[in-house]
Amino acid sequence: MSQARTMENLEVFVDTVRAGSFSAVARRRGVAVSSVARQIDALEDELKAALFTRSTRALRPTDAGELLFRRAVQILSDLADARSEVTSFEAAVEGVLRVSCLPTFGRRYVVPCLAPLFQQHPGLSVELDLTERLADPTTERLDLAIRFGDLPDSALVSSKLADQTYVVCAAPEYLRRHGPLQALDALAHHRLIDKRRSQSPLGWREVLGDDLLPHGRCVFEADDFDAQRQAAVAGAGIVRLPDWVVGHDIGRGALVVLQPQGLPLAPVTGIHLVRALPRPSARLKAFVAALSDFVGRPASWQRAMRGEA
Repeated sequence: MSQARTMENLEVFVDTVRAGSFSAVARRRGVAVSSVARQIDALEDELKAALFTRSTRALRPTDAGELLFRRAVQILSDLADARSEVTSFEAAVEGVLRVSCLPTFGRRYVVPCLAPLFQQHPGLSVELDLTERLADPTTERLDLAIRFGDLPDSALVSSKLADQTYVVCAAPEYLRRHGPLQALDALAHHRLIDKRRSQSPLGWREVLGDDLLPHGRCVFEADDFDAQRQAAVAGAGIVRLPDWVVGHDIGRGALVVLQPQGLPLAPVTGIHLVRALPRPSARLKAFVAALSDFVGRPASWQRAMRGEA
């Protein structure tokens, strides 16, 4: 078997371990399930080892499969790094750019900047992973991960795209029906919108603790920021969200900022562009420039909250 075919089969193998099924990998790659299975069979024949324990209900890597997965991830990551470092010296903005970020940020700020970018660079394509988890550019072969809040110390290279902070707000209609929120103690008489408990401590639980019952009734929980925002705009309750989520709604009067006495101000943190390679590729530079232009400086949500055009 050629080395190129072996590398392709390794990529399919790594994707299969992560996805846990042939069908999921087949859908992602746009091929038949049987094609994925044949590539795994070919890899097993080449290595003379069973890589998966297969049943009708589950697909799990064997001990040999676990060992190969760890080595394959490193091999593919090193190969991707080598390719990126080589192509970064070229001026042409082309090839596939792999980016990961939160779903709401991706829909509101990343996707809108892509069409002009593609018009300027027709050889460029983007794979956007919209996820709530903390994606790792090194192990997942990403060109860029967009992270929010304080960054832990790491070997990753980062730059700040914009500032962010959390804002407490509600729709004017909700406040007409339920009254103002003048002090934190008054939350007990209000309806809250929050992030799902299993997903993150952010939102209300960051300042009130995990038990919200003494502070108010949580009427809606969602793991998506935009779903929380939509519920707040509709008048369902009071929400605590990043300013980049609700800033434009505040600017047009659909939401009102609340500053109840006793609630500490949220710290200003950042939205960071994080990559593994020290030298950005030409396509990554073009993408970052397009995203930075779209977000603006100061960021568009900050200008909206101040009533600026």
